[in-house]
Amino acid sequence: MKLWQQGEGALASIEKFTVGDDRIIDLHLAKYDCRASAAHAKMLGKIGLLQADEVTALVKALEDLEQIAAEGRFTIEEEFEDVHSKIEFLLIDALGDLGKKIHTARSRNDQVLVALQLYLKDELEVLRNQTKTLFDILIDLADKHKTHLMPGYTHMQVAMPSSFGLWFSAYAESLIDDLQFVKSAFQIVDQNPLGSAAGYGSAFAIDRNFTTEALGFGQLKYNVVNAQMGRGKVEKVTAMALSMLGGTLAKMAMDICLFMGQDFNFISFPDELTTGSSIMPHKKNPDVFELIRGKCNLIQALPNQLTLLASNLPSGYHREMQLTKSMLISGIQTLKECMELFQFCIPQIQVRKDLLADQKYDLLFSVDTLEEWVQEGMPFREAYGKMKKMIETGAYTPNRDVPHTHLGSRGNLALEALTQKMDSLLW
Repeated sequence: MKLWQQGEGALASIEKFTVGDDRIIDLHLAKYDCRASAAHAKMLGKIGLLQADEVTALVKALEDLEQIAAEGRFTIEEEFEDVHSKIEFLLIDALGDLGKKIHTARSRNDQVLVALQLYLKDELEVLRNQTKTLFDILIDLADKHKTHLMPGYTHMQVAMPSSFGLWFSAYAESLIDDLQFVKSAFQIVDQNPLGSAAGYGSAFAIDRNFTTEALGFGQLKYNVVNAQMGRGKVEKVTAMALSMLGGTLAKMAMDICLFMGQDFNFISFPDELTTGSSIMPHKKNPDVFELIRGKCNLIQALPNQLTLLASNLPSGYHREMQLTKSMLISGIQTLKECMELFQFCIPQIQVRKDLLADQKYDLLFSVDTLEEWVQEGMPFREAYGKMKKMIETGAYTPNRDVPHTHLGSRGNLALEALTQKMDSLLW
């Protein structure tokens, strides 16, 4: 069944090409299409295009279908083009001619828009909650390890003392920046496109404010042409939020892979979180974090893919927009899985507590000594030259008893500020 079919059926090859993987991807949208259709039916009743008993029957049937979809029991067989045609078929099958009335004053275009945006709203809220959970874990780890020192690097060269507290809280604060993008994406998505029909509105006296409130949208997408132009922009702004979160996870996963190596040996994980080698019995490989790194790097390509897909399209609907669903929905599901694994694994991290006792980190402390001289009155450039000469002649002896207050107590005070900053972003 195709909502647009007028004459003979399309050639099998054409149908296969145009449908693509919609039957699989649309399973994610089924409950949202039911929810939007129920709100649409209520609106049709409000403006007198449906009788009260018709609204009741349609809403009941759609609520039953939404429950089936929520339980994962909804299917889209090959004779149906997409989720929208399957749902309309089921309504007609159950309610006869009444089911044929559900498409009044709407198009499949705004059906797709509203179902996708309702889906994205829910998924962005899931990512918000996952981000907050991971943030809390990292803040707890930062507090626990705020006095445990580690070497800091610039240009991959030993640079200055750092701490695991700083390392954990750096990624916590990065998640705050990422959540700014998630919140911005949510605000773009939280605009009701229903009623824009094919992009040029409807001759019926529909009440778009009613469906906006009924579906829980924050506001209405007023211009019907712009509602259709939102297809592509909605996906891209969401992909940008995914990309930001993915970038943070990928970078921390890279740190973890690096720090687990024998040459660094800063951290470890329980054996059950690592994998072995088929021929090297000594190996404890960070496969989970390598895969997170790879998957999140691919997620970071999503905004560019979507930009290229929609870059040369004029206003109005174009069939290429169908291709955004698979990329975006797959990206969302992948990122959620990566977030879940991060939340499970990172609390089990094991931190080495005597790292800086190794002589290879002696020069880490040179800046601390130099700054002590400056505080005693020596000009900075003179202190710098003195330290450089001592290092070159081998006369420098590190002072490992420097308190490093900027890594410990002051960093601890910042944890409260970071938590407040995160909380202020939640919606």
